[in-house]
Amino acid sequence: MAEETRPPEWGVSPETTANKLEHLRDLRRRARLGGGEYRIDQQHARGKLTARERVDLLLDPGSFQELDALVVHRASDFGLAEERYYGDGVVTGWGRVDGRPVAVFSQDFTVFGGSLSEAYGEKICKVMDLAMKTGMPVVGLNDSGGARIQEGVVSLGAYAEIFLRNTLASGVVPQISAIMGPCAGGAVYSPAITDFTFMVKGTSFMFVTGPDVVKTVTHEIVDFEQLGGASTHNATSGVAHFAVDGEVECVQQIRRLLAFLPSNNVDEAPRQAAAEPPARAEELLDTIVPDEPSRAYDMERVIGAVVDKGDFMEVMAEYARNIIVGFARLDGRTVGIVAQQPSVLAGVLDINSSVKAARFVRFCDCFNIPLVTFVDVPGFLPGVGQEHGGIIRHGAKLLYAYCEATVPKLTVITRKAYGGAYDVMSSKHIRGDANFAWPTAEIAVMGVEGAVNIIFRDQIATAKDPEDTRARLTAEYRERFANPYAAAARGYVDEVILPRETRSKLITALDVVRSKRDTNPPKKHGNIPL
Repeated sequence: MAEETRPPEWGVSPETTANKLEHLRDLRRRARLGGGEYRIDQQHARGKLTARERVDLLLDPGSFQELDALVVHRASDFGLAEERYYGDGVVTGWGRVDGRPVAVFSQDFTVFGGSLSEAYGEKICKVMDLAMKTGMPVVGLNDSGGARIQEGVVSLGAYAEIFLRNTLASGVVPQISAIMGPCAGGAVYSPAITDFTFMVKGTSFMFVTGPDVVKTVTHEIVDFEQLGGASTHNATSGVAHFAVDGEVECVQQIRRLLAFLPSNNVDEAPRQAAAEPPARAEELLDTIVPDEPSRAYDMERVIGAVVDKGDFMEVMAEYARNIIVGFARLDGRTVGIVAQQPSVLAGVLDINSSVKAARFVRFCDCFNIPLVTFVDVPGFLPGVGQEHGGIIRHGAKLLYAYCEATVPKLTVITRKAYGGAYDVMSSKHIRGDANFAWPTAEIAVMGVEGAVNIIFRDQIATAKDPEDTRARLTAEYRERFANPYAAAARGYVDEVILPRETRSKLITALDVVRSKRDTNPPKKHGNIPL
């Protein structure tokens, strides 16, 4: 098997031109075979595609331009001198997705289990450097057993070189990782730095230490899927952003995501032809908020009724479901959506939802994607676990992200906007550009009942009929304060709108503020409360 793909002895070269051309064709054929047909068959038997098949699916047909196809490793210890493969376990290059240039590297599990060597790392670094110079997104298709142990610290150095480039590229070009097999040890930190991570259910996993090490050190018994599978990292840890059923769907979803994003931090996101009239009104929005303040409704229905064709690509859909983030279009332009979900924990802000939304807001700000925020938030989640877990620090991350963001920020308050959570959710006070409220909005320090119990505590306690008094005072307070008009009177809300007008109001506002110029004080960078 090794003989099938091993490079010939160096220095052996055909003499005639015809033979030289044929020699090159043979080298290319060997490179395309990776670790050989036997290992390719093994990869298929696991239900997985090869590195090159994945690249072909990702890129527009015929657009792939490969780099370093004839690179081989340089190590000679532990028998490596006798086993070399063209490409050395990773396919790198660039191509096009919907006609736009995209850099890609695809790890090849058929060569030494996709393990990373010095030469392998150099290939990835080269294509990332090219992406930075030319303003191309980077897509990494990961399927690797980790560092190539036979190369020792050289392999670790190669990882560090990749991590450095991930960090330098952050906020310059979008970086997308797809986990399509194992990703363990230090290898996990490259996807962790990138902007979005996809995982394939059943065949991909990520962890710093595997089940055997966990068992040895902590005596916990856990399998690969429970420890670091797609479901775990999408629903529990928040490490991954998307979980898909198969590799074909994974690649399709990456293409869909790229269609929403600009190629870099200078370009605008591609604009699509408007599929619907900007002034389209949705009457269902007029009745979607229940009369009872404690009753839930589905904010995703609101989003779907407002955005173009109801097309919304949710990010981290299974994690911290009390907040919704994702991409959509308004009149053909990409926007980032952040919204409370009243049907999950009443849309309250907690540690996980704050971190989830903060990261998304910062991504949109990096790449000049306007933010549209739908607010129905009763406040921050109370409890000892939240306080001891650092809700103050984590909640401040979301506040910091919105305050720092200079992209257009549009806000719609649909119902509750209470306390500090009102401030945090893209309020006018933290540079919200266009802030709307529905007539059902309640903008206050706290809920009506809580406010009445505090303000009128003595009056209720001394009343002949405390419950009737409380009910009367609650009704009076609700009529006076549980509405958006006090905020509108002070200019904290630019306009109270009919819910059916939401789409047209947002599109009109976006047309005005999309060219805004807002800056932060000169500094190296801020110190976000990590």
